[in-house]
Amino acid sequence: MESIPVSPVSAAFPHIQWDPLGSLRLTGQETSLLRMAETNPMEYTLADSRDASMYARVLLKLLSEAILASGGSGNEVARLSSSDAPLVEDEAIEILDRDPLGVVTHYAVTKLYEILAKLNDPSSSSSNVSIASVFYTGKEGILVDHWKSLLRILNKGGKGDSFAQTAAATCLSIILVVACPSQRSKASSNNSQHPQRAVSYSSALEPLEALTAWIVSQLKNSYSSSSSSSGGGGSTSNDSTSVSLVIPALITLMGCTETRVLFASCGGVKYLSRHLRLKKSPSSVNSSSSVVSGNAPVVGAKKSGGASVQQMYELAFCLWTMTYELNDSADIRADFARDGAGVHAFSDLISVAPREKIIRVSLSALRNLATCAVDSYGDVSVTEDEEMKDEGLKKKKIDATYFLNEMIACGCLKSVQNLKERQWKDPDIIDDITKIYSLLVENYHEMTRWEVYKSEVEMGNLQWGSTHTEPFFKENAKSFEGPDGDFSLVKILIALVTNQDEDVAAIACHDIGEFARHYPNGRQIAKRLGAKDLVMPLIEHDNVELQRHALQCVSKIMVQNWEYAN
Repeated sequence: MESIPVSPVSAAFPHIQWDPLGSLRLTGQETSLLRMAETNPMEYTLADSRDASMYARVLLKLLSEAILASGGSGNEVARLSSSDAPLVEDEAIEILDRDPLGVVTHYAVTKLYEILAKLNDPSSSSSNVSIASVFYTGKEGILVDHWKSLLRILNKGGKGDSFAQTAAATCLSIILVVACPSQRSKASSNNSQHPQRAVSYSSALEPLEALTAWIVSQLKNSYSSSSSSSGGGGSTSNDSTSVSLVIPALITLMGCTETRVLFASCGGVKYLSRHLRLKKSPSSVNSSSSVVSGNAPVVGAKKSGGASVQQMYELAFCLWTMTYELNDSADIRADFARDGAGVHAFSDLISVAPREKIIRVSLSALRNLATCAVDSYGDVSVTEDEEMKDEGLKKKKIDATYFLNEMIACGCLKSVQNLKERQWKDPDIIDDITKIYSLLVENYHEMTRWEVYKSEVEMGNLQWGSTHTEPFFKENAKSFEGPDGDFSLVKILIALVTNQDEDVAAIACHDIGEFARHYPNGRQIAKRLGAKDLVMPLIEHDNVELQRHALQCVSKIMVQNWEYAN
């Protein structure tokens, strides 16, 4: 079970006075129950199923009433960062005096988490008291309606309380996964001597969808924010904080097939992959064996949001669990294939190699991608705004061979070869490296140079090599027409000149220029497709190399006999 941080005002919890807090609308019985729970061990409060249910519902009521009484607005407690050390007792009591409802919110979610942690511990929980018996009611096991107070905390938006949101999301995820059929069957087989209480999955589906949508929105907003800041040359700690909000809940959800599928349907694979993408700096080549602090940003790579190594591991772990759904879901295979994001992410991680545990999950994920067995190729479902972009995916067979081609285009073969030369003690890592290397070499030998180049361009992972030379373009100029005669590869190259990776943009400029030179009437086709208009501004780019290739590209498009002019 995933842990949550300690509330920054936890030292004030024993000093909460319930009677003056009339806005919480507590009954005398509820107040007595809260006081009794404070004076007795948690095991005593949870020993009886009825008492445990009443206590949990009182805590959920506290959350609901505290949010209503505060009007859902920001408060002093919300401004405290959950990553900071807890306040000393005197400071926490001062906060309690000024913002009692904020402290009550922290108290309620903390105690709720303690209940769940105790009930989730098989060594200490009673056989007749469980998360299902406390949070699901009636013969059919319907989820208690009070769960909505947890969702209200999540939906506070920019005024949200980072600790309360992390704790609420984690608590809600633990409560909801209990209802998943895959989790129920697993619990039943592990505890066959005790009959499982009936739990209605349909009653948990709406909150599961709401929680998953919130998690994906946090990943999306954090990625968008970090992309904007990285364009300005820096990253913000807020981006890393947004990711840390969702990690405990996300890891909990990744334990069930149903929630993994739900997460994928909300676009989760795409945003997880984007958070794991690394932009390698020149020092990354020699950083493989660097010792990296668990809380420090990754050495040798620039990552949007400045995520720590531990955060990267947790995100990689979540994406790795998604690869176990590849065999059974055409949509999830398509999610991993879109923009090559999943393969790109894991390829980046094994090339930079910040920690062995990250390499382990990344290699395991790549192996799952490289060996996925597909019995059928169902229709890929796409959203309206992705329909045109994913038209090519609908026509392709997305299987192990497809992902192996993506890995080759990413330069994964070289990275795996480097890992193969290192000394490893973990037999799983050795086995994964051996298997992936064998599959990559076998697939690489079966690909023509044009297929390698085409895959590289479609992945948007351009790297200088033999496929970006004059002899290659002389030999393959006609292939740029494409099977439909629409010059689709040239269109992709033109789009890549605006890529944030300046090396990719420079190579795209070079390739467009070479196409213009060597394809009959290539200059006019490049102009008609808009290449000149997009490349022209790059002539004044700060990057000298990109500036040079942009100037040469425009010259090749404009001048008939460019080689003589040059």
